[in-house]
Amino acid sequence: MSAVIPMPGLSATTEDEARAVIARVDALSTHHDIEQAGVRIRWRRFGPADGGAHPPLVLLHGGHGSWMHWLRNAEALSAERALWLPDMPGFNDSGTPPPPAPDEHPLAPSLAALAGSLDALIGAGTPIDLGGFSFGGVVASQFALHRRAVRRMLLVGSGGHGTMRRMAVEMINWRLAQDREEERAALLHNLGALMLHDMSRADPLAFEIHDIACHGTRFRSKEVSRRGGLQAALAEIPGPKLFLWGEFDVTADSRALVARLVAEGPQREGAVVDGAGHWVQYERAEEFNRRVADFLDR
Repeated sequence: MSAVIPMPGLSATTEDEARAVIARVDALSTHHDIEQAGVRIRWRRFGPADGGAHPPLVLLHGGHGSWMHWLRNAEALSAERALWLPDMPGFNDSGTPPPPAPDEHPLAPSLAALAGSLDALIGAGTPIDLGGFSFGGVVASQFALHRRAVRRMLLVGSGGHGTMRRMAVEMINWRLAQDREEERAALLHNLGALMLHDMSRADPLAFEIHDIACHGTRFRSKEVSRRGGLQAALAEIPGPKLFLWGEFDVTADSRALVARLVAEGPQREGAVVDGAGHWVQYERAEEFNRRVADFLDR
């Protein structure tokens, strides 16, 4: 069983502390800028220099996100393996993908850039463990079909499931704010409306991650997530799968959806994390890290 690194040093009480935490975690990684299919992808690699005893783990962030969606998980999940976190095409430090051809899947340009750049870094056909959060779950399912060589798969509050959301509070369009104060208020509101259940977890670190990611998003992910197709893709992907949702995730009826996904195929397991919202890997990081490490180590 992997040792799970505790959480001290992964929270903040001020904006300056939040930026220092982000910089400290980022400094644990090496940056790799790879251009593929006309798109530059920024990958961050965490973990032992020799790669450890396990396959590389690739985790894909959500919509209006970045590698920092995994900030409170990177150290724990890279303790015994190489962890690769990209900014996906159209997000944060990566380039913007071209539009797909009329007969292509809307993710086709992004998948070509992600798969090609990863293969340039670790070798084509190298087996990986693969995970995705929210919109990143949709991308992960298509990525696995596109690249193959996926040993184990993790979906966290994934989009693309086609079932009803249970949003209780409307989101605010922060781009319409008249000034920075109004913009900050809208972004904080959206953290509570979509991402977090317990707003005491909306510390300056959570806000800084969300603020940076929203301003760095240039890809329209909502239409892709609502297109569906997750279950059909999963049916074609072999190997063990773990589904993790927060109890209060507003993007789905989490208990019913996890039970359904587990029942629809072999080698599947799932869990609902009590007290967590959509961004479960941030809000309940210690429990999340423990569950994922146990799953990957088998």
